[in-house]
Amino acid sequence: MNYGISILFRAIPLVMAAFCFAYGAYVYAAGDDPSRLTAGPVVFFLGSICVALYCTAATIIRQITGTYNKAARYAFPVIGYSFALATFICGLLIIGSHWAGAYVTGHVVCGLGLIAACVATAATSSTKFALIPRNSADAAFAINPSGFTRRTAVILVGVAGLAALAAWIWSFVLFATASLPAHTVAGSVMLGIACVCTSLIALVASIVRQVRGTYRMNESSRWMSLVVSMGVVAFIAGLLMIFAHWGGAIDFVGFVLIGLALICWSISSKVILLGKVWHTDYPLARRIPIIPVLTALTCLFLAAFLFEEALFKPRFFVPARVLTGFGAICFTLFSIVSILESGANRK
Repeated sequence: MNYGISILFRAIPLVMAAFCFAYGAYVYAAGDDPSRLTAGPVVFFLGSICVALYCTAATIIRQITGTYNKAARYAFPVIGYSFALATFICGLLIIGSHWAGAYVTGHVVCGLGLIAACVATAATSSTKFALIPRNSADAAFAINPSGFTRRTAVILVGVAGLAALAAWIWSFVLFATASLPAHTVAGSVMLGIACVCTSLIALVASIVRQVRGTYRMNESSRWMSLVVSMGVVAFIAGLLMIFAHWGGAIDFVGFVLIGLALICWSISSKVILLGKVWHTDYPLARRIPIIPVLTALTCLFLAAFLFEEALFKPRFFVPARVLTGFGAICFTLFSIVSILESGANRK
C-alpha cells in the first residue's frame, strides 16, 4: 500500500463521519416534528461509529506504512471509546428528555454507542495487527510471545461480548414490557443492534486470536457462520415486522432492521477475509471488498425508494434517512476490509 492510497482509505471514514454529523444535524434542525427529532439524532450518532472505524483504519495503516508509534497506539483506542461513551450518555439523556419520540430515539442512540464500543475494541485489538502476517507465515502454528497475553485476549473479546449481551438483554426487556408501539419499535431496533454487536465479536476474536497465533484453520467457518447468521436473523426480523404490521404505524421498522442486516453482512467481509488468508494464499481475496460496496449500494437504493414513499406515507421519513447513514457505515467498512486485504497478506 502506497502513501496516497493510505491517505484515501483513512479519509473515507472521516468523510462518512462528517456526512453523518452534518446530515443528522441538518435533519434535526430543519423542523420540530417527531420524525425529524428521531431521524436527526440517529443519523448524527452513526458518525460516532464512523469515527471508531477511522481509529481502526488508522491503527492498521500506520503499522503497514511504518509510521505507528506509542502515542498512536493509545490515542486511537481512546478516541474510539470516547465517542462510544459520549454517544451512550447522549442516548440516556435523550431518554430522560421530554421531546416527541425521545423514547425510541434515546434507546437507539444508546445502542449505537454499544456498536461504537465494539468497533473501538476492534481498533484496540488491531494495535498489534502487524503480527498477523508473520504468524500466518509460521508453519508451526506457534503462539507468538509478542502478541496479546491470554488475559488481554479474554478482556478484549469480553468487552465486545458484554456490549452484545447488554444489547440482547435490552431488546428482550423492551419486548417484555411492551405496552405501546414505541416499545416495540425500540425493542426491534435494539434486536438488530444486538446482531451487529454479536457480529463484531467475531471480528474482534479473529483479530485477537491471529495476533496471538492461536487461530486455527477449522475455526474460520464458525466465525463466518456467526456473522452471516446474525445478518439473517436481522433480515428475517425485518421481513416479519414489515408483513406482520403491513400498512400499520410501525411497519417501517422492518426496513431499519434490513439495513442493520446489511451492516452485519458488511462486517462478514472482514471476518471472511481474515479466515481465508490465514496460512494460505486466497486468489479471490481482492474481490472480498466488493461485499461492503454492494451492501452500501443496497442501503442507498432502498433509501431512495423510501424517500419517494415518504412523500405519501410520512412514517417512512425515518428509515429513508437512517438507511443513508447505514450506507455510509457500509462504505466505511469497505475501506477497512480493503486495508485488511493489504495488511493481512503473508507476502
